Amino acid sequence: MNEKKTLDDQHYEKIIAEESICTQDHVVYEPPKSAMYETPMHYCPGCGHGVVHRLLAEVIEEMGIIQDVIGVAPVGCSVLAYNYLNIDMSEAAHGRASAVATGIKRVLPEKLVFSYQGDGDLAAIGTAETLHTCNRGENILIIFINNGIYGMTGGQMAPTTLANMKSTTSPFGRDVATMGSPLKMTDLVAQLPGTYYVTRHSVHKAGNVRKLKKAIVKSFEYQKEKKGTCFIEVVSNCPSNWKMTPVESNKWLEENMLPFYPLGDIKTPNQKEN
Repeated sequence: MNEKKTLDDQHYEKIIAEESICTQDHVVYEPPKSAMYETPMHYCPGCGHGVVHRLLAEVIEEMGIIQDVIGVAPVGCSVLAYNYLNIDMSEAAHGRASAVATGIKRVLPEKLVFSYQGDGDLAAIGTAETLHTCNRGENILIIFINNGIYGMTGGQMAPTTLANMKSTTSPFGRDVATMGSPLKMTDLVAQLPGTYYVTRHSVHKAGNVRKLKKAIVKSFEYQKEKKGTCFIEVVSNCPSNWKMTPVESNKWLEENMLPFYPLGDIKTPNQKEN
């Protein structure tokens, strides 16, 4: 394996040298090297998880909080976030990330704590933990990736799966009459007095990526000020389980997911004060 890797490295270095493309003059982006490991990405091509990981690492590095931040990753596609983020991370049982984050924050109140959870984890197995964490106003950040399906375990219907949307457990589409309506967790937690900042974003376009980054910065700043729970939903895609190419999945997300899960701030400090 080591010999093959060495040969591959030499091969690509030769191509780069011949093409004169990957030179310092041509660099338009450099990864956040101190807050993110250099490791191969395991997520499916086109998945939004990698973009959110990068944004988290950028914010943590730029804010200079690498030694102060602690992340909690539960079960699901988000479980290997600690493979990429070069910060203190804790594992949590399925759905229990916000409960674990609560414990960490109460023991180490000076730390900046966040949970990173998918929709199957946060909105199904962890519904109770999520709602009660937000209701208590725990001073943490919850990042909620919503791709409308169980990604890691085979594409089953999630609480966020759209009406008539097909999955392995709803092969004819989600029937609202028998399966219930999709759950808008972000709208629910916004009604709780403990939440301070609640917002919904996406990463399917460059402009949306920039808006999400600003929301993450705001959330950590509010946590420093001990304002209560910040909750960021990221409406994302799942090309593999949606059975689409990355481009097709982004288009489908825009045409189907965003009308039901509209982007933007749902609860801001000004609204809370008023």
